[in-house]
Amino acid sequence: MSRVGKKPITVPDKTTVTYQNGMITVKGANGSLVHKVHPAIDLHVGKDRIDIVMKSESRENRALQGMTRSIVSNMVVGVTKGYERVLEINGIGYRAEAKGNNLIFSLGYSHPIEFPLPQGVKASVEKNNIVKLSGIDKYLLGQTAARIRQLRPPEPYKGKGIKYAEEHIQRKAGKTGTK
Repeated sequence: MSRVGKKPITVPDKTTVTYQNGMITVKGANGSLVHKVHPAIDLHVGKDRIDIVMKSESRENRALQGMTRSIVSNMVVGVTKGYERVLEINGIGYRAEAKGNNLIFSLGYSHPIEFPLPQGVKASVEKNNIVKLSGIDKYLLGQTAARIRQLRPPEPYKGKGIKYAEEHIQRKAGKTGTK
């Protein structure tokens, strides 16, 4: 069995989990999430815990069991606590601005870039160069952060661009003059 998949998921108070017809629904204080479970995996939902069980033993099913456990655990944490991702913008004249459900970036191009936020992701901008994304769906939040980072990835010489707050940019040495 998968080491990750064997661990039961504890369900906190005020969080309800329902599993019917291969669909799991997790409802909590922050909202609700729905996920379709692979047919080779079965869930045993108890009052305060969820167990992920394989229908048959195989290498692929062990991998699916661990992945399903991680997804369901992320859903439970998301509807109770939520997730947050922080992006930093480095560079002279680079800035971000929140307008309604859009983020507007000035990243050294000849035009500003308007980035529409997907439903379920909220953003706030601090000091014009720190973007905080928050939401209950960890996958959607990470995907949105990666798409924003792709607008201007950090370059290795000066470090200009958009990076994750915890990311370290490996710097390269520039050209040196020879005599």
